[in-house]
Amino acid sequence: MTEAARTTTPAPADEVILEVEGLRKRWPNGRLALDGVDLTVTKADVIVILGPNGCGKSTFLRCLNGLERYDEGRVSLRGEEVCRGRPADHVPTKAEDAAIARLRQRVGMVFQQLHLFPHVDALHNVMMGPLHVLRRTKAEAREIALGALRRVGLEHLGDHLPSELSGGQQQRVAIARAIAMSPEILLFDEPTSALDPLLVREVFKVIRSLVYDDAMTMLLITHDLDFARDVADRVLFMDAGRIAVSGTPEEVFRSDHPLVRRFLER
Repeated sequence: MTEAARTTTPAPADEVILEVEGLRKRWPNGRLALDGVDLTVTKADVIVILGPNGCGKSTFLRCLNGLERYDEGRVSLRGEEVCRGRPADHVPTKAEDAAIARLRQRVGMVFQQLHLFPHVDALHNVMMGPLHVLRRTKAEAREIALGALRRVGLEHLGDHLPSELSGGQQQRVAIARAIAMSPEILLFDEPTSALDPLLVREVFKVIRSLVYDDAMTMLLITHDLDFARDVADRVLFMDAGRIAVSGTPEEVFRSDHPLVRRFLER
């Protein structure tokens, strides 16, 4: 994606948002899920992560959001260490738990499974973060939620329960819930994988708008190569818990790395 394609002013190249150093995680059976991942993300970067199932993509994002613990390495936001690896038997302190809670406020995540509360409408699903985590007043949380729903084109459906929405609309509510927290970086874990192909386009349209209109910093897992080529500044190809290939979309898609070729030609 060219810088000229964005409507916002590009951020300075040295404005680092996220740094990952030596991230390593083992499953209880001893198998390595992540094997020393390093990554630097600058403001307005859009990084697409590709790779076969089981390569560590989702685990990596969950570690960045504090949803998975890891054994070694560290994660920093704007130069401040916010999380580091601990032994498997480590019992988190209250201070460490509080740091993880703050991390999740700053690093939003949109999952494959929506995790919307089924008993409350779309507006109140989006309000919950600003109300209970950011401690906004009810009126402030409502305005934030309405703005987030408006951003994803669903303000008119705020009074609908999740069961009254299509899968694509539910995923857009999940995106609204994430952006209502004003995260510094947004993580997408295959956000369209559970959707009917006819509904994928509306979700991609919203993500594309966040990229081009809002210059949102994001890491995105997807199997849609055309979408990856459209939005990505960089593509990471992961295999066996490592970043095997990294570069612009064209550099990665033209790579002669055998694993990349096999993945692209499947």
